[in-house]
Amino acid sequence: MTLGDVERALSEEVRRRIQPRPRDEALYQRALESGLSELQARILAGRLNGYAGELAPLVSPSLRNLAHPEKLADARRSAERIARAVTEGEHIGILTDYDVDGITSHVVILRTLNELFGVPSHKLHSLIGHRINDGYGISLPLVERTLTLSPRPSLVITADCGSSDEPRIARLREVGIDVIVTDHHALPLEGPPPSAYATVNPTRSDCGFPDATIAGCMVAWLVMSLARAVLIELGVLSTSIPKLSPWLSYVALGTVADCVSLGGSAINRAVVTQGLTLINRMEAACWRAMAERLGADSVPFDAETLAFQMGPRINARSRLDDPYAALHFMLAADETSARTHLEVLDQDNQSRKAIELDMADTARALVMDDLAREEQVLVVFLEDGHAGVQGIVASRLVQAFGRPAFVLTPASQPGMLTGSGRSIEGLHLRDALQRAHELAPQALPRFGGHRGAAGIGVPKEAFDTFRDALRQAVNEQLGDRELYPCIFTDGELQAQQLSLGTLDELEGLAPYGREFDAPLFEGEFLVENLRVVGADGTHLMLELSNGGVSTRAIWFRALSPGEAPNIGLGSQVRCAYKLSRNRWKGRESLQLMVEHAEPV
Repeated sequence: MTLGDVERALSEEVRRRIQPRPRDEALYQRALESGLSELQARILAGRLNGYAGELAPLVSPSLRNLAHPEKLADARRSAERIARAVTEGEHIGILTDYDVDGITSHVVILRTLNELFGVPSHKLHSLIGHRINDGYGISLPLVERTLTLSPRPSLVITADCGSSDEPRIARLREVGIDVIVTDHHALPLEGPPPSAYATVNPTRSDCGFPDATIAGCMVAWLVMSLARAVLIELGVLSTSIPKLSPWLSYVALGTVADCVSLGGSAINRAVVTQGLTLINRMEAACWRAMAERLGADSVPFDAETLAFQMGPRINARSRLDDPYAALHFMLAADETSARTHLEVLDQDNQSRKAIELDMADTARALVMDDLAREEQVLVVFLEDGHAGVQGIVASRLVQAFGRPAFVLTPASQPGMLTGSGRSIEGLHLRDALQRAHELAPQALPRFGGHRGAAGIGVPKEAFDTFRDALRQAVNEQLGDRELYPCIFTDGELQAQQLSLGTLDELEGLAPYGREFDAPLFEGEFLVENLRVVGADGTHLMLELSNGGVSTRAIWFRALSPGEAPNIGLGSQVRCAYKLSRNRWKGRESLQLMVEHAEPV
């Protein structure tokens, strides 16, 4: 049987299915009683199943819902150590991850120390690992780089990493460097790294902070806010020194791009809402340059702009090369500089897309045997794959086949593989890795992450052992659950609801993001017009009619290059679609964004 035969045999099994979201009826009634419209109540009830808290902080996000930083375990100890370093003129290292969360954390810490606390630039050292050469977190190459600095920093502040890096932290401590870990990733079973001077992480079992879902950049922002308060208490800073509120623009970007929860988290929703307000003032050169690149009709930015336009560009640089161009872009003092750095990010993003497409095609071919055996998790090793695109390719497999997926490629360390995984609803990926580690510790010496995403390091000769242990761990969580790619919708809209007024109603519940997906509807339409568009001929422009109302629609990536549409003029199609606002030369109109369509 050829690969094509296998793919055709499996095509029906893995066909995407349109299904209505399960609805929390009790919450639906609560939402109606609180004064929300029927449609808004439907949206909430389909996303907050089992939520028993107050709805107002979620529906009307406000910074009043932020908890005090001192509720974070070790936050006071960290703030006092930072204040001492500032007061005594110490050299400070800022060590962060290379993704958007890490870069935005870096900006928050750096700008606070330099612009608010008065630490001169020559006493601040930016330490960001190279994804390919250094790896994730406080890697050994980063430690060695820190030790070669002259003068050497006496304090290192991490952000978005460090919780699982005890051996490297111990190495820094041996030479007299204090390490403050600020992070949000799950801690090892043994707890915070004992060699760290302090570990601020809302997932700590002894942490009293009310929300463990905040991003790394938010943890960093809270710690630096508390350090400001300590410096004021000590009389080092005046009470008139500005607060860190403007930096919430960066925190909003990091929060959205890192895919932390925007569902039941009043704090994340407040931060993103306030951050978008700040971003749309366009006071920083990076925001102005991005708006210029995306076009005037892209303003005002929303959470989707951060997730699908800004985030991928910043991530692309760290995926393919070093991440400092992303940092320089975020810190650009003027638009000329911001444009220059953004051009680099944009070129890398185009390269990333080409690499991703090739790797995704190869990965899909390799998982056919797993699908035929009805494996619950897809594990792929790409000998020639690029480590920087693993997570994106894993996401593509999840979308295509409705199963959790891991994509591994050779690591820079000889004999090792590195990998990224993405999960599905109902599977805690980090817990599955912990279980796999228990089953085969030598096959999974390094791993980290959270419910929805994770990273791993696997000895090449132990790949099969790791895959078998992971399959067992995933099976233990999922049982005999049937897995398939599914499109969950919020039901149907009446013809008269296809309007900008309905879109306004939906936008009243923004921001949308992970665990609070943007509204998606289903319905049957008559195809009145269609044409293939896009440079590579992969998009469809449609005119769809429902109940006598015709609406323009666009279906991105509807086709493979050279493929003919499977729907035609005059046909009835069943669609899953979003409402969007099409802006053109100052005019607005409703446009449907088709996610999936099939002939009736």
